[in-house]
Amino acid sequence: MTFSLIVCTYQRPKALLNLLNSVAQQSLYPHQILIIDGSVDSATRESVNQRKFQNLEYFKVTEQDRGLTRQRNYGISKTAKDVETICFLDDDIILEPDYFEKLISTYCTYPDAIGVGGYITNEVTWKESDNTPSFEEFKMDGYFRNLGSRNLLRKRLGLLSDRAPGVMPEFSNGLSIGFLPPSGKTYPVEFFMGGVASYRKGLFQNIGFSEYFEGYGLYEDMDFCLRTSRQGQLYVNTAARVEHHHEQSGRPNKFKYGKMVIRNGWYVWRVKYPRPDLKARLKWHGIAFLLTLVRLVNVFTTQKRNEAFTESLGRIAGWWSLLLNKPTHGV
Repeated sequence: MTFSLIVCTYQRPKALLNLLNSVAQQSLYPHQILIIDGSVDSATRESVNQRKFQNLEYFKVTEQDRGLTRQRNYGISKTAKDVETICFLDDDIILEPDYFEKLISTYCTYPDAIGVGGYITNEVTWKESDNTPSFEEFKMDGYFRNLGSRNLLRKRLGLLSDRAPGVMPEFSNGLSIGFLPPSGKTYPVEFFMGGVASYRKGLFQNIGFSEYFEGYGLYEDMDFCLRTSRQGQLYVNTAARVEHHHEQSGRPNKFKYGKMVIRNGWYVWRVKYPRPDLKARLKWHGIAFLLTLVRLVNVFTTQKRNEAFTESLGRIAGWWSLLLNKPTHGV
Protein backbone atom coordinates (compact mmCIF):
# COMPACT_ATOMS: atom_id res chain seq x y z
CA MET A 1 0.00 0.00 0.00
CA THR A 2 1.52 3.31 -1.07
CA PHE A 3 1.43 6.10 1.50
CA SER A 4 2.45 9.71 2.03
CA LEU A 5 3.66 11.20 5.29
CA ILE A 6 2.65 14.77 6.17
CA VAL A 7 4.46 16.59 8.97
CA CYS A 8 3.16 20.04 9.85
CA THR A 9 5.71 22.03 11.82
CA TYR A 10 6.15 25.43 13.44
CA GLN A 11 9.37 26.73 15.00
CA ARG A 12 10.77 23.28 15.90
CA PRO A 13 13.81 22.59 13.71
CA LYS A 14 15.65 20.28 16.13
CA ALA A 15 12.60 18.19 17.00
CA LEU A 16 11.71 17.82 13.31
CA LEU A 17 15.22 16.62 12.46
CA ASN A 18 15.00 13.99 15.23
CA LEU A 19 11.71 12.77 13.77
CA LEU A 20 13.09 12.58 10.24
CA ASN A 21 16.11 10.62 11.45
CA SER A 22 13.73 8.03 12.94
CA VAL A 23 11.74 7.97 9.69
CA ALA A 24 14.97 7.20 7.82
CA GLN A 25 15.36 4.01 9.92
CA GLN A 26 11.92 2.61 9.03
CA SER A 27 11.54 -0.95 7.75
CA LEU A 28 8.74 0.40 5.49
CA TYR A 29 9.58 3.80 4.06
CA PRO A 30 7.06 6.48 2.93
CA HIS A 31 6.60 6.94 -0.79
CA GLN A 32 6.38 10.68 -0.16
CA ILE A 33 7.32 12.91 2.80
CA LEU A 34 5.78 16.38 2.88
CA ILE A 35 7.14 18.93 5.35
CA ILE A 36 4.63 21.78 5.69
CA ASP A 37 6.45 24.56 7.52
CA GLY A 38 4.59 27.47 9.07
CA SER A 39 7.67 28.91 10.80
CA VAL A 40 8.42 32.62 10.55
CA ASP A 41 12.17 32.08 10.07
CA SER A 42 14.40 29.82 7.94
CA ALA A 43 15.76 27.59 10.74
CA THR A 44 13.51 24.65 9.85
CA ARG A 45 14.49 24.71 6.17
CA GLU A 46 18.17 24.81 7.15
CA SER A 47 17.68 21.90 9.57
CA VAL A 48 15.98 19.74 6.94
CA ASN A 49 18.78 20.52 4.47
CA GLN A 50 21.42 19.14 6.85
CA ARG A 51 20.72 15.66 5.50
CA LYS A 52 19.24 14.34 2.28
CA PHE A 53 16.07 12.41 3.09
CA GLN A 54 14.65 10.22 0.34
CA ASN A 55 11.28 11.28 -1.15
CA LEU A 56 11.15 14.47 0.94
CA GLU A 57 9.41 17.61 -0.32
CA TYR A 58 9.55 20.85 1.67
CA PHE A 59 6.89 23.57 1.55
CA LYS A 60 7.01 26.92 3.36
CA VAL A 61 3.47 28.28 3.77
CA THR A 62 2.39 31.89 4.01
CA GLU A 63 0.19 33.45 6.68
CA GLN A 64 -3.05 32.40 4.95
CA ASP A 65 -2.10 28.71 5.23
CA ARG A 66 -0.44 28.84 8.66
CA GLY A 67 -1.95 26.89 11.55
CA LEU A 68 -2.21 23.13 12.12
CA THR A 69 -5.49 22.40 10.33
CA ARG A 70 -4.71 24.72 7.43
CA GLN A 71 -1.25 23.23 7.02
CA ARG A 72 -2.71 19.73 7.04
CA ASN A 73 -5.24 20.63 4.36
CA TYR A 74 -2.43 22.24 2.37
CA GLY A 75 -0.33 19.08 2.70
CA ILE A 76 -3.21 16.88 1.55
CA SER A 77 -3.47 18.98 -1.64
CA LYS A 78 0.22 18.23 -2.37
CA THR A 79 0.06 14.44 -1.99
CA ALA A 80 0.85 12.29 -5.03
CA LYS A 81 -2.15 11.06 -7.01
CA ASP A 82 -1.25 7.37 -6.68
CA VAL A 83 -0.92 7.15 -2.87
CA GLU A 84 -3.58 5.14 -1.06
CA THR A 85 -3.02 6.29 2.53
CA ILE A 86 -2.00 9.58 4.15
CA CYS A 87 -0.12 9.49 7.47
CA PHE A 88 0.27 12.41 9.86
CA LEU A 89 2.93 12.79 12.54
CA ASP A 90 3.60 15.60 15.00
CA ASP A 91 7.08 17.04 14.68
CA ASP A 92 8.09 16.01 18.23
CA ILE A 93 7.49 12.27 17.69
CA ILE A 94 10.19 9.57 17.53
CA LEU A 95 9.25 6.33 15.74
CA GLU A 96 10.15 2.75 16.53
CA PRO A 97 11.78 1.18 13.43
CA ASP A 98 8.72 -0.86 12.39
CA TYR A 99 6.11 1.86 13.01
CA PHE A 100 4.93 2.26 9.41
CA GLU A 101 5.12 -1.48 8.76
CA LYS A 102 2.76 -2.16 11.67
CA LEU A 103 0.50 0.82 10.96
CA ILE A 104 -0.02 0.19 7.24
CA SER A 105 -0.50 -3.58 7.70
CA THR A 106 -3.59 -2.78 9.80
CA TYR A 107 -5.44 -1.74 6.64
CA CYS A 108 -4.88 -5.24 5.23
CA THR A 109 -5.91 -6.99 8.45
CA TYR A 110 -8.99 -4.77 8.83
CA PRO A 111 -10.30 -3.95 5.34
CA ASP A 112 -13.10 -1.83 6.84
CA ALA A 113 -10.57 0.57 8.39
CA ILE A 114 -10.96 4.12 7.16
CA GLY A 115 -8.27 5.36 9.56
CA VAL A 116 -5.63 3.88 11.87
CA GLY A 117 -3.84 5.51 14.78
CA GLY A 118 -0.48 4.65 16.32
CA TYR A 119 0.41 4.19 19.99
CA ILE A 120 2.51 6.39 22.28
CA THR A 121 4.63 4.36 24.71
CA ASN A 122 6.35 6.88 26.98
CA GLU A 123 3.46 8.72 28.63
CA VAL A 124 1.87 6.02 30.83
CA THR A 125 3.35 3.32 33.06
CA TRP A 126 1.61 -0.06 32.69
CA LYS A 127 2.10 -3.39 34.47
CA GLU A 128 0.80 -6.89 33.73
CA SER A 129 -1.16 -8.78 36.39
CA ASP A 130 -4.04 -11.20 36.85
CA ASN A 131 -5.10 -9.48 40.06
CA THR A 132 -8.27 -7.48 40.57
CA PRO A 133 -7.59 -3.76 40.16
CA SER A 134 -7.88 -1.46 43.17
CA PHE A 135 -10.20 1.54 43.17
CA GLU A 136 -7.28 3.73 42.06
CA GLU A 137 -6.41 1.51 39.06
CA PHE A 138 -7.71 0.83 35.56
CA LYS A 139 -7.44 -2.65 34.02
CA MET A 140 -7.73 -3.80 30.41
CA ASP A 141 -6.58 -7.04 28.75
CA GLY A 142 -4.43 -8.02 31.73
CA TYR A 143 -2.65 -4.65 32.01
CA PHE A 144 -2.94 -2.15 34.88
CA ARG A 145 -2.33 1.59 35.08
CA ASN A 146 -3.10 4.22 37.70
CA LEU A 147 -6.16 6.33 37.00
CA GLY A 148 -4.32 9.51 37.91
CA SER A 149 -5.51 12.10 40.40
CA ARG A 150 -8.00 13.86 38.13
CA ASN A 151 -9.68 10.68 36.88
CA LEU A 152 -9.71 9.26 40.39
CA LEU A 153 -11.53 12.36 41.63
CA ARG A 154 -14.00 12.07 38.76
CA LYS A 155 -14.56 8.40 39.62
CA ARG A 156 -15.34 9.25 43.24
CA LEU A 157 -17.90 11.80 42.06
CA GLY A 158 -19.49 9.53 39.43
CA LEU A 159 -18.13 11.60 36.54
CA LEU A 160 -15.80 9.03 34.95
CA SER A 161 -16.75 7.44 31.63
CA ASP A 162 -17.77 3.78 31.61
CA ARG A 163 -17.18 3.52 27.85
CA ALA A 164 -14.11 1.93 26.25
CA PRO A 165 -11.02 4.11 25.67
CA GLY A 166 -11.35 6.12 22.48
CA VAL A 167 -15.16 6.25 22.66
CA MET A 168 -16.96 9.46 23.69
CA PRO A 169 -19.81 9.18 26.23
CA GLU A 170 -22.81 11.52 25.98
CA PHE A 171 -21.24 13.99 28.43
CA SER A 172 -17.91 13.93 26.53
CA ASN A 173 -14.65 13.63 28.54
CA GLY A 174 -14.18 9.95 27.70
CA LEU A 175 -11.15 7.79 28.42
CA SER A 176 -8.27 8.83 26.19
CA ILE A 177 -6.19 6.56 23.95
CA GLY A 178 -3.67 6.52 26.83
CA PHE A 179 -6.04 4.02 28.50
CA LEU A 180 -5.45 1.43 25.78
CA PRO A 181 -2.85 -1.06 27.09
CA PRO A 182 0.46 -1.91 25.34
CA SER A 183 -0.93 -5.33 24.38
CA GLY A 184 0.07 -5.24 20.73
CA LYS A 185 -3.61 -5.62 19.81
CA THR A 186 -5.70 -3.46 17.52
CA TYR A 187 -8.77 -1.78 19.03
CA PRO A 188 -11.84 -0.16 17.40
CA VAL A 189 -12.27 3.48 18.45
CA GLU A 190 -14.15 6.68 17.59
CA PHE A 191 -11.12 8.93 17.93
CA PHE A 192 -7.34 8.81 18.25
CA MET A 193 -4.43 11.24 18.49
CA GLY A 194 -3.80 13.38 15.43
CA GLY A 195 -0.05 13.33 15.98
CA VAL A 196 0.15 9.59 15.17
CA ALA A 197 -2.68 9.22 12.67
CA SER A 198 -3.38 7.84 9.20
CA TYR A 199 -6.38 7.74 6.88
CA ARG A 200 -7.33 6.32 3.51
CA LYS A 201 -6.77 9.06 0.94
CA GLY A 202 -10.23 8.65 -0.58
CA LEU A 203 -11.72 9.96 2.66
CA PHE A 204 -10.45 13.46 1.85
CA GLN A 205 -12.69 13.74 -1.18
CA ASN A 206 -15.57 14.30 1.24
CA ILE A 207 -14.01 15.76 4.37
CA GLY A 208 -11.18 18.07 5.50
CA PHE A 209 -9.69 19.40 8.71
CA SER A 210 -11.83 22.16 10.20
CA GLU A 211 -10.37 25.65 10.11
CA TYR A 212 -12.40 26.52 13.20
CA PHE A 213 -9.27 25.36 15.04
CA GLU A 214 -6.84 28.21 14.51
CA GLY A 215 -3.11 28.09 15.21
CA TYR A 216 -2.20 25.34 17.69
CA GLY A 217 -5.53 23.61 17.07
CA LEU A 218 -6.29 21.85 20.37
CA TYR A 219 -8.76 18.94 19.85
CA GLU A 220 -8.74 19.33 16.07
CA ASP A 221 -7.84 15.63 15.87
CA MET A 222 -10.91 14.61 17.87
CA ASP A 223 -13.16 16.80 15.74
CA PHE A 224 -11.84 15.21 12.56
CA CYS A 225 -12.06 11.67 13.92
CA LEU A 226 -15.62 12.08 15.19
CA ARG A 227 -16.76 13.33 11.79
CA THR A 228 -14.78 10.57 10.07
CA SER A 229 -16.36 7.91 12.30
CA ARG A 230 -19.69 8.59 10.62
CA GLN A 231 -18.21 7.28 7.37
CA GLY A 232 -16.26 4.23 8.53
CA GLN A 233 -14.40 2.45 11.32
CA LEU A 234 -11.30 3.80 13.06
CA TYR A 235 -8.72 1.64 14.84
CA VAL A 236 -5.65 2.05 17.05
CA ASN A 237 -2.85 -0.47 16.54
CA THR A 238 -0.90 -0.63 19.81
CA ALA A 239 1.94 -2.45 18.00
CA ALA A 240 2.64 0.69 15.90
CA ARG A 241 4.70 2.46 18.54
CA VAL A 242 6.26 5.88 19.00
CA GLU A 243 7.57 8.19 21.70
CA HIS A 244 6.17 11.69 22.18
CA HIS A 245 8.68 14.22 23.49
CA HIS A 246 6.40 17.27 24.01
CA GLU A 247 8.55 20.01 22.50
CA GLN A 248 7.56 23.25 24.23
CA SER A 249 8.48 25.69 21.45
CA GLY A 250 5.58 26.67 19.23
CA ARG A 251 2.91 26.12 21.90
CA PRO A 252 0.40 28.85 22.89
CA ASN A 253 0.59 30.73 26.17
CA LYS A 254 -1.24 29.12 29.08
CA PHE A 255 -4.16 31.57 29.09
CA LYS A 256 -4.97 30.80 25.46
CA TYR A 257 -4.45 27.09 26.12
CA GLY A 258 -6.86 27.12 29.07
CA LYS A 259 -9.48 28.96 27.04
CA MET A 260 -9.09 26.44 24.19
CA VAL A 261 -9.52 23.52 26.61
CA ILE A 262 -13.03 24.76 27.44
CA ARG A 263 -14.22 26.23 24.14
CA ASN A 264 -12.73 23.60 21.85
CA GLY A 265 -13.81 20.88 24.28
CA TRP A 266 -17.39 22.16 24.08
CA TYR A 267 -17.13 22.30 20.28
CA VAL A 268 -16.05 18.66 19.78
CA TRP A 269 -18.64 17.49 22.33
CA ARG A 270 -21.38 19.04 20.19
CA VAL A 271 -19.91 17.53 17.01
CA LYS A 272 -20.73 14.12 18.46
CA TYR A 273 -23.84 15.08 20.45
CA PRO A 274 -25.55 18.20 19.02
CA ARG A 275 -28.47 17.94 21.48
CA PRO A 276 -27.31 16.24 24.72
CA ASP A 277 -29.90 15.74 27.43
CA LEU A 278 -29.95 17.69 30.70
CA LYS A 279 -28.03 15.04 32.63
CA ALA A 280 -25.22 15.05 30.06
CA ARG A 281 -25.08 18.86 30.09
CA LEU A 282 -24.84 18.95 33.88
CA LYS A 283 -22.06 16.35 33.81
CA TRP A 284 -20.09 18.23 31.15
CA HIS A 285 -20.23 21.50 33.08
CA GLY A 286 -19.54 19.65 36.34
CA ILE A 287 -16.34 18.19 34.88
CA ALA A 288 -15.31 21.58 33.45
CA PHE A 289 -15.79 23.16 36.88
CA LEU A 290 -13.99 20.32 38.67
CA LEU A 291 -10.92 20.36 36.40
CA THR A 292 -10.70 24.15 36.58
CA LEU A 293 -10.77 23.88 40.36
CA VAL A 294 -8.03 21.23 40.28
CA ARG A 295 -5.89 23.51 38.10
CA LEU A 296 -6.39 26.36 40.58
CA VAL A 297 -5.28 24.10 43.42
CA ASN A 298 -2.12 23.40 41.40
CA VAL A 299 -1.13 27.02 42.07
CA PHE A 300 -0.34 25.89 45.62
CA THR A 301 0.76 22.30 44.97
CA THR A 302 3.19 22.60 42.03
CA GLN A 303 6.34 24.57 41.29
CA LYS A 304 4.87 25.96 38.05
CA ARG A 305 2.46 28.20 39.91
CA ASN A 306 2.36 30.93 37.28
CA GLU A 307 1.42 28.47 34.53
CA ALA A 308 -1.30 26.88 36.66
CA PHE A 309 -2.83 30.25 37.57
CA THR A 310 -2.71 31.58 34.00
CA GLU A 311 -4.27 28.42 32.58
CA SER A 312 -6.99 28.53 35.25
CA LEU A 313 -7.89 32.08 34.24
CA GLY A 314 -8.07 30.93 30.62
CA ARG A 315 -10.42 28.08 31.55
CA ILE A 316 -12.65 30.47 33.52
CA ALA A 317 -12.71 32.97 30.64
CA GLY A 318 -13.50 30.17 28.17
CA TRP A 319 -16.31 28.86 30.35
CA TRP A 320 -18.02 32.25 30.73
CA SER A 321 -17.58 32.96 27.03
CA LEU A 322 -19.86 30.01 26.24
CA LEU A 323 -22.76 31.99 27.72
CA LEU A 324 -22.22 34.87 25.30
CA ASN A 325 -20.61 33.35 22.22
CA LYS A 326 -20.86 29.60 21.68
CA PRO A 327 -18.70 28.11 18.90
CA THR A 328 -20.52 27.40 15.64
CA HIS A 329 -20.11 24.20 13.65
CA GLY A 330 -19.19 25.34 10.17
CA VAL A 331 -16.63 23.08 8.46
